[in-house]
Amino acid sequence: MQLESQEVAKLYQTEFIRNARAVGVLWAVCTLCFAVIEVVILIQPSWVQMPQSGYFGLYEICIETDWMVPECKGSLASLSPIPAFKTAAVFICMSLVMVWISVGCLFLFRFCNSATIYKVCAWLQLSAGFCLAVACLVFPDSLDTPEVHTLCGNGVGSFSLGRCSVHWAFVLAILGVLDAFILSTLAFVLGNRQDALLPQDFNPHAKGKVNINGNI
Repeated sequence: MQLESQEVAKLYQTEFIRNARAVGVLWAVCTLCFAVIEVVILIQPSWVQMPQSGYFGLYEICIETDWMVPECKGSLASLSPIPAFKTAAVFICMSLVMVWISVGCLFLFRFCNSATIYKVCAWLQLSAGFCLAVACLVFPDSLDTPEVHTLCGNGVGSFSLGRCSVHWAFVLAILGVLDAFILSTLAFVLGNRQDALLPQDFNPHAKGKVNINGNI
């Protein structure tokens, strides 16, 4: 009976490890995709659609031309021609750095404890999501500026676009916030599962618990 219980436990642990690895690979791929999305959110000026043919973002204004290539002006270094979005850009840059650090941590799985790496990445992704959420709130709050009034009309105010409309990059940023919180939650779950897979001698959380044979 004891031998049969050990065999069942061994089979269960093997299946548990296989499923955890599959979910871990999916989490790693989604983390890399999220890092790419962060880059797109920062560099794309398609945050707000102007009533005329054009759009603008954190640091760049683009006017569509007859040559199929929009004419853009502005740079990330100077945050011109709309300096009011500087705070939002800084928070997005902070979020971007933390996400790419979590991507770099993926290479440490061969050398460090998996549970620790998962939890470090979870905190990084949670912090990145928080910074991105702050940026998504600060950006519309910074619309009430002379530059945006010129582009979108006199109806512009905080959280009001006037004659302009939300474009796809801003929607992508909001989805990025949800993505960050989902990935961080999954990383915390995977980290706790890795703790459960550690032998009792190496897992401080398992001390004092009863094992499958009923021994302390």
